[in-house]
Amino acid sequence: MTAGQARQGNSTTSVLGRRLGAELLKLRTTAGLTQPQAAKALSASTAKVAKLEGGWVPVRDPDIRALCELYGVHDPGRIGGLLELARVDRERRKAKGWWDGYTIHGVMQEYVTLESAATAIKVWQPAFIPGLLQTPEYVRALRQGPTSELAKSPDPDEEFIAARLTRQQRLTNDPPLSLQVVIYEAVLRNFPGGEATAGGQLEHLTRLTELPSVTIRIFPLGAGTHPGLNGSFNVISFAATGAMDVVYVEAPFAQRWVEGGEAAAAYDELFEKIAERSLSERESVSFLHKLRKEL
Repeated sequence: MTAGQARQGNSTTSVLGRRLGAELLKLRTTAGLTQPQAAKALSASTAKVAKLEGGWVPVRDPDIRALCELYGVHDPGRIGGLLELARVDRERRKAKGWWDGYTIHGVMQEYVTLESAATAIKVWQPAFIPGLLQTPEYVRALRQGPTSELAKSPDPDEEFIAARLTRQQRLTNDPPLSLQVVIYEAVLRNFPGGEATAGGQLEHLTRLTELPSVTIRIFPLGAGTHPGLNGSFNVISFAATGAMDVVYVEAPFAQRWVEGGEAAAAYDELFEKIAERSLSERESVSFLHKLRKEL
């Protein structure tokens, strides 16, 4: 699913909602039934069934039970799993968070809610310092760049920076987010804003490596090419029952979500392969110190 498809009119899909909708769709097609037949069982419109299966609206427990009865699903474990998935999805949709105090546009609206709920994130970044690791000066320099995606954001600079700094509190909250990051060496040799930005950002990265929940590794230029150079991606993991890994994939002028299954697992495997070819944690810290001294 593309990032733009996560919103439709005034409706918003959620990761768990799309997972639940896909399960309901699979059950219906397996039973050989149509959306109008499902709608009749719910005393609802066909449009409502389409929204349920697309993850556009939360699903009530009575609707799940009625659909399971119609589809011939009687296994208590299977039904219980769907009910739990629906419960967690409803709670997450209603949840209020720090982001309510800021104006956040586009795909980042969904991303920050996922990031807030996540227990672990793996980030591969061949173009920029990842957002959770950026200093205010780095963000300002990025937003001043004529080709930067950040420069296209309508948010005022200081509000955007304040929101980003608030996001970064996930690294020190209790419990902290487990963050594994691999950064391409070229990112560390081409800072927006030049030396004025580089010094503080390198020092900040070095301090972050002291956090037990944060791992930063450098993929050296000499390690050669690999599929990861096509674009950055974040593998987001959750502890909630029924949740699966979600991958946020970013490329120039496009973003998309990869939700669970073999596709998400492939990105996780790609991250591990990139990490294996990267400098070790200790070597990466030494590399950051070396770059700082060279300024």
